[in-house]
Amino acid sequence: MRKLLILFALCNISISFAQENDSIVYKKRVLESTEVDFLLSYYKQDGVHSAVSGGMGSEDLTDVASNIVVSLPMNEDDILTFDAGISAYTSASSSNINPYDKTNTNPWQASSGASQSDALTSLVANYSHSSDDRNFVWNADVSFSNEYDYTSIGFGGGIAKLFNNKNTELSLKANVYLDQWRPIYPKELIDFADNRFFYNVIDENGTSTNSYNPSMFSTIDKVNRNSYSASFGFSQVATKNMQFSLFFDVIQQQGLLSTPYHRVHFADKADYYVGQAQYIPVYETTQNQGVYKLADDIERLPDSRTKIPIGARLNYYLNERVTIRTYYRYYWDNWDITSHTASIELPIKISDKFTVFPMYRYYTQQQSKYFAAFEKHLSTEEFYTSDYDLSTFNANQYGFGVNYVDIFTNFQIWKFGLKNIDFRFNHYARSDGLNANIGSIGFKFVM
Repeated sequence: MRKLLILFALCNISISFAQENDSIVYKKRVLESTEVDFLLSYYKQDGVHSAVSGGMGSEDLTDVASNIVVSLPMNEDDILTFDAGISAYTSASSSNINPYDKTNTNPWQASSGASQSDALTSLVANYSHSSDDRNFVWNADVSFSNEYDYTSIGFGGGIAKLFNNKNTELSLKANVYLDQWRPIYPKELIDFADNRFFYNVIDENGTSTNSYNPSMFSTIDKVNRNSYSASFGFSQVATKNMQFSLFFDVIQQQGLLSTPYHRVHFADKADYYVGQAQYIPVYETTQNQGVYKLADDIERLPDSRTKIPIGARLNYYLNERVTIRTYYRYYWDNWDITSHTASIELPIKISDKFTVFPMYRYYTQQQSKYFAAFEKHLSTEEFYTSDYDLSTFNANQYGFGVNYVDIFTNFQIWKFGLKNIDFRFNHYARSDGLNANIGSIGFKFVM
């Protein structure tokens, strides 16, 4: 029983051992056989504060993502892992990068251009090596991801050292991501800058005019974004029933940190619209679909950002049926955002094969000094955004999961046996009106 408790408390720490007999050492492999994980998730959100529209409008988005993770034992000590994924979304919000064109009679009709939908593809390769006594592990990884307007290349590595009969672990990890934007801009701004503006513009009185002149707008010259991170971790088995861990991260970002297609509307600039004049009076209270407001500029943010999250986990084995898993994180950055995250998960073992786990997560955030709501920024400011991800809000996430384990892998597909199925569903509700549902399922096969 004591061995069982210690194994549970160590959670994700890999444990192996060596045996010696007549001067011959036998090592247990870190990974006995090839493992393949299939992961699938579905995400659906909506809200009323689209950053694409300057802090108002639909945030409707649907995303379907899938990953396949293949872990290959190279020998007794080394593992090579490949993680390939694709995430495809459709979004009424991002379609409003170009909500009006020559074929649209309604300025709020979703565009059929590239901004309406996109697919993110990614690939990560990781190589890890464990020492003979399994008390020291190092790993290195490289990554690549690409979508319509963004490409990222990353590399990094880490080390972990186990002490005290593997009851204590210290870890260090560092990563570098070199990203490049291919900026796309709000349609009216780039068309005006390129002298191909064709819209019938009306002012706030509903009168046709040619006075619209977004003089603040200019395209972006530097399109690179570099991110550097270092993570420090400490994990300790405190008792036969309790294990805790601490982490501390430092993240530095440099380059283009704003999103080029996020609009901003200034309080001290005249209002101009495309659409039907009779809908202007109710636009700012109902986001009426008969009119669309032209942007004054795009989001502008500093080219440097420092992020520091500090957190802890505490897992407690209550009895052979119930475990308590808790998590807390404090976050600070030099854009004046601070946040607190707390979560709890209660795995309940209902049989040898099935575990259910209700979970809850709470998040609260204080806004960035660069954020202001729709039409609250002044054109005299140096930096500005109306992205509500940088605002003050609280969020609650409720969910549950079901986990199935078959250590004997009785169900077979070709040469692979099914070892594990994990299903999770969460509902996310934010105080600014954003709501989302997230469902995921994963399958683990072993050869």
